[in-house]
Amino acid sequence: MKRALTLLSFGAVLAFASTQLLAAANLDNGKQKAAVCFACHGADGNAVDPQYPRLAGQYNEYIQQALHEYKTGQRSNPIMKGFVGTLSDQDIEDIAAFFSSQPTKLDTLEGHIQGDK
Repeated sequence: MKRALTLLSFGAVLAFASTQLLAAANLDNGKQKAAVCFACHGADGNAVDPQYPRLAGQYNEYIQQALHEYKTGQRSNPIMKGFVGTLSDQDIEDIAAFFSSQPTKLDTLEGHIQGDK
């Protein structure tokens, strides 16, 4: 019983913390800031060209980490570095919140993995 209460309490803390993280981001600002991303990644994050990653439905924290890594040069892509170079941490949070909130249209990986024919 004690273990169940501990797990329940821990779950409540996690739920509250994740709600607070999402509350800090602004989806409308994210959509506005992400407008330059739409040409490659699609207006809803569901890129149709397989050379561009689909961002819709990706984990928020993953998108944030990737954008920070492009900004610092940890991920090497001159195009992405140019796009993220002027983004603030809040801009990155907002963009990640926007794309992660979009429903993905990817229902299978068939034809979406490099080397597939």
